[in-house]
Amino acid sequence: MRRAVCPGSFDPITNGHLDIIARASKLYDVVHVAVMINQSKKGLFEIDERIELIRQVTADFGNVEVESFHGLLVDFCKQRDIPAIVKGLRAVSDFDYELQMAQMNNGLSGVETLFVPTNPTYSFLSSSLVKEVAAWGGDVAHLLPPIVHEALVERLGKK
Repeated sequence: MRRAVCPGSFDPITNGHLDIIARASKLYDVVHVAVMINQSKKGLFEIDERIELIRQVTADFGNVEVESFHGLLVDFCKQRDIPAIVKGLRAVSDFDYELQMAQMNNGLSGVETLFVPTNPTYSFLSSSLVKEVAAWGGDVAHLLPPIVHEALVERLGKK
């Protein structure tokens, strides 16, 4: 079976993330979505909430598994026998950082990284930007799956 991982914080998952996961799901038999746990950062959504939202918006793909991870991504890959990481690139600035990470990951474990150019519709999109715009009352509904938008509006309404 061909397996790959799409890692990220997904706080929250955007249509840009979903586009990369959907495209990876057409190339691989199983796509693991690895939700990064960063103890030094407090996310808007708890890890379990992010996982549940991702499971809901990827359910129709039929070959996506979602779980959290803490530590080195290559360890996550080794534990699950995953030979490839799929990363979306929005701009040249993403490439510089991601290339270094890909080379380090390959050097540590032999795991390959596949770079997928982001759909131009989402080239500016990041979870941080979506949260900031939404917090100031901007309309971000077209940037998120509907269930994620509902969760974001509800969460920001409680803050």
